[in-house]
Amino acid sequence: MSWISSLLSNLNYSTIFFLMLLESTVIPVPSELVVAPAAYRAATGDLDVFLVILFATIGADIGASINYFVALYVGRPVIYKFANSKWGKMCLLNQKKVEKSESYFDNHGIMATLTGRLVPGIRHLISIPAGLARMNYWKFLLYTTIGAGAWHSILAAMGWYLHTAVGDVSDEELKNIIGQYNHYIVGGILAIVALLIGYLLLKSYLKGKKEKS
Repeated sequence: MSWISSLLSNLNYSTIFFLMLLESTVIPVPSELVVAPAAYRAATGDLDVFLVILFATIGADIGASINYFVALYVGRPVIYKFANSKWGKMCLLNQKKVEKSESYFDNHGIMATLTGRLVPGIRHLISIPAGLARMNYWKFLLYTTIGAGAWHSILAAMGWYLHTAVGDVSDEELKNIIGQYNHYIVGGILAIVALLIGYLLLKSYLKGKKEKS
């Protein structure tokens, strides 16, 4: 999608907001190549890093809300039909990916809308099972904001650090460097999510045990 590449090459608060809105629907926009480069530019003084995180998170909230309400009102059959359609494939979507997000939501409950925002492959689809399950919208929005804000803060920190570490580089070089660092970021995030889920499960278990005694 050449128009997305054009937007990625001209990052400002409006394009950050719009691209993160798309990323939280079903359009394949990698947030790593939006927020991290924007924060890199913020380190040079072109943008404000806090506004980068703010506009990215607001965009994610609106995009996730679109998914939520579409799922809420059209239901699972229509979602699956779109995922298996030509348009769904153009968005790198398929039924298996939607089912994977549903399974994640079923396994982790409403907290999945928070932790799921940090998991690659789940992040932009977790709002669909939340809508299908008719989760309370305001609770959904709160958890989405926390999860998206945390993820964007991590990416912004990476972009800011990269400017300190590598100095001024071209956009293409920056994308390559971000790709290299992203493997470590994703690994660290998955470890944090696993620890958070483990803590919540342990807390729930101890609470249930206490209530029985």
